[in-house]
Amino acid sequence: MNGNIDFTQGKPSRAILRFFFPMLATGMLQQFYTFADTAIVGRGLGDNALAAVGNMGSLCFLIIGFSMGLANGFSVLVAQRYGEKNFSELRRTLSAMIRLAIIITSALTVLSITFLQPVLILLQTDGSIIGDSLTYGYILFGGLSATIFYNMSAGILRSLGDSKTPLKAIIISSVLNIAMDSLFIFVLKTGVWGAAAATIISQIISGIVCLRKLRRIDFLRRQGGEPRPDGALYFQLMKNGVPMALMNSITAVGCMVVQYYVNGLGVAYTSAYSACSKYINMFMQPAFTAGYAMSAYTGQNYGAKRFDRISDGLKVCLAIALTAYAVLGTAMTFFPRELASLLLSGEEQISYTVEFLPVCGVMLFSVDILFVFRNAVQGMGFPLVPMLSGIAEMVLRIGTISLFIGQIGFRATAFAEVCAWVGALILNSVAYKVIYSREAGRVHKTAPYATVCK
Repeated sequence: MNGNIDFTQGKPSRAILRFFFPMLATGMLQQFYTFADTAIVGRGLGDNALAAVGNMGSLCFLIIGFSMGLANGFSVLVAQRYGEKNFSELRRTLSAMIRLAIIITSALTVLSITFLQPVLILLQTDGSIIGDSLTYGYILFGGLSATIFYNMSAGILRSLGDSKTPLKAIIISSVLNIAMDSLFIFVLKTGVWGAAAATIISQIISGIVCLRKLRRIDFLRRQGGEPRPDGALYFQLMKNGVPMALMNSITAVGCMVVQYYVNGLGVAYTSAYSACSKYINMFMQPAFTAGYAMSAYTGQNYGAKRFDRISDGLKVCLAIALTAYAVLGTAMTFFPRELASLLLSGEEQISYTVEFLPVCGVMLFSVDILFVFRNAVQGMGFPLVPMLSGIAEMVLRIGTISLFIGQIGFRATAFAEVCAWVGALILNSVAYKVIYSREAGRVHKTAPYATVCK
């Protein structure tokens, strides 16, 4: 079906790996051009400009993470309908998603632009970087529709088992983004607004690539006489999307509190924390991708009531996550100075980064495994647990940073991350086992052979 992967058929490991590697390449390219964007800003404009851009990280996660959570939550229903092969209901779900996305995007754009400056002041943003932070933020949030456009389109494709089209989109947009970054900053001397503009333009292009593929999928074309979305469907979408969106935003609040404490230490610490965050996000990517694969795989098989396959898929995705940890956790633990020197030029900033990376490198396995279990729970249509884990992450981050930053300084930021990861992992892994056993038991009672047929 138009190159999509049906996760309800065939060998689970083969299906997951076919989906995983193009999606991993997509995620790594996204991280690469984010990394390149950071390096260009840091090298071309200096550590203060890097601090200004990095200072926006947690706030961007608050807003953009909310929209990504909605898109992911909505897409779970798409995967379940595809697994059921209920194409009429799938098309109706897509129609409702588009209408909700337009309304939510408009509201988020207005709110984020209106409250950007007060929030930056609340975060103790240094006066030397607040101007660049505002410039960068206004452009990113003003172009929020482009970000949501891409995330929604790519999320639908992933739910249908297509990870190659988002890869194609990111290859095109990555090349364009890096070229525009270099042009704006090194040639046109635009400052940080050039980096933000390059990001928005590249996301528009990647969204268009995904949309073109969606328009060519036969079973997504609306048929005459089909019922329109009703209130029940909108409620179901919001019930699935809002908890996942809140999970990201609640987690972001915890990150913003950490950013508040870091900013209070001085601009050098802000620069170091920005570099640390870039590496955490990049080195999480393989496990993060395994989590996305688990969500699409679980969603389709949950819709088809194939619980035996969900269990098999979990083992495959956990193996991917732990393999990634063995490689990337080692790099963070044993080569922190080399990594820091790629992004930072000041010895002071590099020394702070070296304090952070080994602590998180040792414990990276906890967040890697977390991604797999959390997405398995989401794929079965139970987003409340991940939202509660987001609250746990926030509480643990805030509690750890507030208790220990006065005693051990910047290193407390790393311990705050680790405590948040471990707490969320415990909650999601226990919830997965409980929910899986309950749901598989229900299906087995009504159709004893449905969970064992392969």
